[in-house]
Amino acid sequence: MKFDHEHWHELDINVDSLWIMGPRAKGGKHTNVYHGNFAPQIPNQMIRRYTEEGDIVMELFMGSGTTLFECETLKRNYIGFDINSDIINFVEQRMEGCDTIDYRIHNCDVTNSELFKLHVNDDLRQMKKQKIDLLIVHPPYLDIVKFTDKPEDLSGITDINIFLEKFITAMGNALCYLKAKHYFALVIGDIYRNGEVIPLGFYLMYAIKKAFNCQLKGIVVKDIVGNRAKIGQEALWKYRALVNGNYLFKHEYLFVFKTK
Repeated sequence: MKFDHEHWHELDINVDSLWIMGPRAKGGKHTNVYHGNFAPQIPNQMIRRYTEEGDIVMELFMGSGTTLFECETLKRNYIGFDINSDIINFVEQRMEGCDTIDYRIHNCDVTNSELFKLHVNDDLRQMKKQKIDLLIVHPPYLDIVKFTDKPEDLSGITDINIFLEKFITAMGNALCYLKAKHYFALVIGDIYRNGEVIPLGFYLMYAIKKAFNCQLKGIVVKDIVGNRAKIGQEALWKYRALVNGNYLFKHEYLFVFKTK
C-alpha cells in the first residue's frame, strides 16, 4: 500500500497490538465449514496494508480459501497450497467463474522443496513475475486438528521439534520467492498438553528469527470468539480450568515480519 501522508488518518488500518475483532466476518464466499478457519479480517488487513492491486499473495496452508476470497475482493493475485485434496476441490468449486484475478492453487506438501519450487516457478512464469509481494502463513497448531492421514501432513506431527524442523523447511521454500523488504505474516496460537501450556506461537516466531534474515515488525494479540468445540460447554471448560489450575485460550497471535 502506498502511504498517503495527507490522508493517512482516513485509512481503516489497525496498527494496534491488540485486536478485538469479535466474530469472524461473514458474507461473500466465506464460510465456517472447516476446522482452522481464521478471521477474514486478518488477511484483509495484511493485504490492504502491505500490497497493491495486481500484487501476488502466497499462502502455504490455504485451508478453505479465506485469504484467496479476500484477494479476489481486493484484486490481488494469489498462489496457494494445501495438502488436503478435499478442501482444494471445495475451494475450486467456490472460485468457479472468477476471472478478475490470476490465482493458482496446488495440492502439495509445502515441505517438498523440489515439487514446491516446480509449482511456484511455473506459476510466476505464467504470471510474468519473478517474486511474490506478501506471504501469509496459518499452519496447523501441531496435531490439535488432524486434517489428513498423509504422513507428510504437519497436522499429524506430535513432536514439537520435528514440527519446527518441517515448518522451517516450508518457510524457507516460500521466503526465497518473497521480494526483499517485503512482509510476511504468521497466524498461530498456543496449545495445552500434558498439563501445561506449549507456547507454539513463540516457538515458531523464534525459529523464524533464528533461520531467516528478517525483522520482527509486530506481535499482535487477537481475540478468539466462538470456538466451535467450546460453544455450549463454557461452564464445563471453566470447571476444568479451575480444577487444573490453567487458563482458557481466548487469544492467538499475528506475527508480522519484514525481509531484509
